[in-house]
Amino acid sequence: MISGWKMGADRMSNGWRALVLVLLCAAAPAWAFDLNELMGLLAKKKQGEGTFTEQRYVHGLEGPLSASGTLSFVAPDQMTRRTLTPRPESMVVDGNNLTLTRGNRTRSMALDSMPELLGMVEAMRGTLSGNGAVLQRYFRSTLKGSSGDWTLDLEPIDERLSAQVASMRLSGKGGEVLGVEMEFRGGDRSVMTIVPQRGGAAGSTQAPAGRTTP
Repeated sequence: MISGWKMGADRMSNGWRALVLVLLCAAAPAWAFDLNELMGLLAKKKQGEGTFTEQRYVHGLEGPLSASGTLSFVAPDQMTRRTLTPRPESMVVDGNNLTLTRGNRTRSMALDSMPELLGMVEAMRGTLSGNGAVLQRYFRSTLKGSSGDWTLDLEPIDERLSAQVASMRLSGKGGEVLGVEMEFRGGDRSVMTIVPQRGGAAGSTQAPAGRTTP
């Protein structure tokens, strides 16, 4: 009788173990890497510098247009892109102000006067600063992967932005953005690779082989 009781207790114990495993498996999605966790990782980095190489695939042209240069960011809303090749030019964003410089010509304007450009800038600033509210204002987002290797797909909500940009994909590791891909309406595509600068100012880079941007 004791043996029978013990066998019954073992079965009950095994049953509880199985139940616990089922509950743990059911709860696992709640612990998955999500947008709030990614934004928290990104928000820890208040500033950064790096180099970039960009390939722009233009519908009707053979081979990509290439560019390279430096990027810098200071939270919450300052961002600078300096193109070094094929020729020097810069884009400086500070709050709602955008300044473009090419050669001896400089042009300044308000970002909110160009909603389609504002959306693309906010996608970058929102991600770099870990501001999920800004991203959700302009995009529907889908996050894949883990904190060590993630991709964030963005689909424009704003009609004026959506008329220009079909989608954006940002990728990275931890709190660093390492890649930006954009699909434009009409078939054009841009692929940017970012190399974070550690322990010094961002330096110049050589453009990959291929056509150069006009």
